[in-house]
Amino acid sequence: MKIAVLGAGHVGPVIARLALAAGYPVTIAGSGEPARIEMIIEFLAPGSVPLSASDAVADADLVVLAIPWHRFSTLEPGMFAGKVVIDAMNHWPPAAEPVGTSEDVARRLVGARVVKTLNHVAYQDMEPPNGRAVGLAGDDAAAVEVVASFLARIGFEPVAVGPLTAGRLLEPGSPLFGVAVGRSEIEKFAKELS
Repeated sequence: MKIAVLGAGHVGPVIARLALAAGYPVTIAGSGEPARIEMIIEFLAPGSVPLSASDAVADADLVVLAIPWHRFSTLEPGMFAGKVVIDAMNHWPPAAEPVGTSEDVARRLVGARVVKTLNHVAYQDMEPPNGRAVGLAGDDAAAVEVVASFLARIGFEPVAVGPLTAGRLLEPGSPLFGVAVGRSEIEKFAKELS
């Protein structure tokens, strides 16, 4: 399975390193030309291949969105059609939003199979994963299974929390955001939400 990581800031290179260590081929894209991030990627995620976002996504089986929320609207939605997409982004709106961020992502990326996960773990707490429990939410059961297998292979313990609407449980302000908890705690909060 080929992994494309969109985002060369803090989170993207960590996910790329974990995927590379697990034996996945990884491409990574920043906001500009691939040449602009070559040196950074050589240092932060050696072995991954810097590409443009469109080239990285075109050849990927699994795409990880690890970009700042404000950059999400600059992506071409059509290139994600049919792809399994991990939404690892966060948004801190000034007031409560009527829908979760992943619901917005799925609405914009028509035809993509969106799964919310990894956004609730700080990048500095991702390495090493050490079997840390992470929640994941999605409407497409097959996509959730693909992502759960990926998470397990890179060292996490995946815990499904429900459909994409349950992804709000993983967002800023929730009891699981930025907190290391086990499977039972994640399942407890997911049950309360449903």
